[in-house]
Amino acid sequence: MKSKLKWEIKTVEELIHEDIIYKPIDGNHGNIHPTSKDFTNDGIPFIMASDIKDSAIDLKNCKYISEKTASSLQKGFAKSGDVLLTHKATIGRTAIVRAINSPYIILTPQVTYYRIKNTNILSNRYLKYYFDSKDFQDLLYSWASGGSTRAYIGITAQRKLPIVLPPLPTQKKIAHILSTLDDKIELNRQMNRTLEAMAQALFKSWFVDFDPVHAKMQAKTEADLDTAAQELGISRDTLDLFPNTLVESEMGMVPEGWEVKPLDKIAHYQNGLALQKFRPKDENNFLPVLKIAQLKKGYADGEEKADPNIKPECIVDNGDVVFSWSGSLLVDVWCGGKVALNQHLFKVTSSEYAKWFYYYWTKQHLENFQRIAKDKAVTMGHIKRSHLSEAMCTIPDDKLFASVEKIIQPLMEKQILNRLEINNLQKTRDTLLPKLLSGELDVSEVEVSW
Repeated sequence: MKSKLKWEIKTVEELIHEDIIYKPIDGNHGNIHPTSKDFTNDGIPFIMASDIKDSAIDLKNCKYISEKTASSLQKGFAKSGDVLLTHKATIGRTAIVRAINSPYIILTPQVTYYRIKNTNILSNRYLKYYFDSKDFQDLLYSWASGGSTRAYIGITAQRKLPIVLPPLPTQKKIAHILSTLDDKIELNRQMNRTLEAMAQALFKSWFVDFDPVHAKMQAKTEADLDTAAQELGISRDTLDLFPNTLVESEMGMVPEGWEVKPLDKIAHYQNGLALQKFRPKDENNFLPVLKIAQLKKGYADGEEKADPNIKPECIVDNGDVVFSWSGSLLVDVWCGGKVALNQHLFKVTSSEYAKWFYYYWTKQHLENFQRIAKDKAVTMGHIKRSHLSEAMCTIPDDKLFASVEKIIQPLMEKQILNRLEINNLQKTRDTLLPKLLSGELDVSEVEVSW
């Protein structure tokens, strides 16, 4: 924790005694800790370490407890402006509590909140970025018992942590530079959520629910067809390409003239390798290993390395579709750079059908695959190749396929471009962070309005 400008370094304990911050507090332990029976559909957000993702609190998918249950607790009441730090099991995740619709949120014992008492000396945005720095994260892990993913650093130990304390104007300038990048990252993420929702809704409407076909079957006049096209968000020319009749097939009623094929006939599902058998011969020439953990993260962390000379079919690059068929079943378009594909994951390709088509069909069947895996009486649930053969897909004629491709494919391509830009912005931010915190980069000319 060095500063070229010799900025002041204080421990958390010193910041408490000097009335700069309040005592860090985590959630309730023991018998008074809320359990699943206390969860409700709304009320007070109940925040676990897993609810803190990408420097934000996932309020959409977190658990909730009633105000009555919350009022019975003794601590863990975080409010807007507090800086959160996970300190148990999954340690080192950070977020600032933004504007919320409740008077506070409740933290589990996995999460600590840091509340600024004197904002003329310490900025909460700066503190959050300081917690994100590699030096601080490395220190956190080294102090945590075990130094592993099940690590723990309690409140008492946290009070000994050092905080580099530049002058407040410098703190604000550092936070401004980094938050500008983070704002663009979040904007891209929001855009991708919208694009993905649009693409999935269109795909389901056209290829699963057959809404255009039903609309044509119900229409009695040309005006009805015009109205239907408008309501479906497609041109009349595109609507005219859909059949106006459903016929019986092996997967039930499908549009007349459409083919029905299983997943493994519209795409090739290439299983990965047991990459512990393919370690690099040269430590400077390797591919990071893509396992389920990396697929969840969205980037290759290099925890494991593989020989780059494995068969090309098991090398994954940006834009490739990857489907984990064991453990945590998920499908995603990989944007984390060139990697080696480990076993338990499929690289999905097709020489006949477009990427968006086999991606969304795989995603359409994912919930059923997850259910199959969950029902298996084994430690790590999985699906078999036979399940791919049983998952049926509808395929329109070439003319209609080409027409709808012009609508869905750009939605997917834009998502990929946004994700690649996110990765570049994150690299830029992570490169700047230590240089800003050390004083290596001069911020004296930076202007901020907050």
